[in-house]
Amino acid sequence: MTCVTRISVVYANWCPHCVPTTVEPMKRYAAELGAELELIDIDVAEQRGDSLVREHGDWAHDYLIPQVFFEFDDGRIVHVMTGFSEGVEFTRRAVERLHESDFYGKLLQR
Repeated sequence: MTCVTRISVVYANWCPHCVPTTVEPMKRYAAELGAELELIDIDVAEQRGDSLVREHGDWAHDYLIPQVFFEFDDGRIVHVMTGFSEGVEFTRRAVERLHESDFYGKLLQR
């Protein structure tokens, strides 16, 4: 069985959907899963945010943030969440639903 080795969050410090709404829970989720947390700031050009979203996420020229990816020890990268432009509360609930999901529960059992 594979396990999560990294949770990558494509985010921006100025975005309330990202900080603290998504980043803080992802810190806890990474600890629960024994995974590294990688914060990829869209305002830092040298980071891999655009390529990660283009290859594995919800890509558009002006893509939504945050986007969250689980990276596994077998090399797979799975896009697990994108923030909601409708409001911070929608994004907060998406973060909670991820934690409550069967997918996440199975990862905790590994």
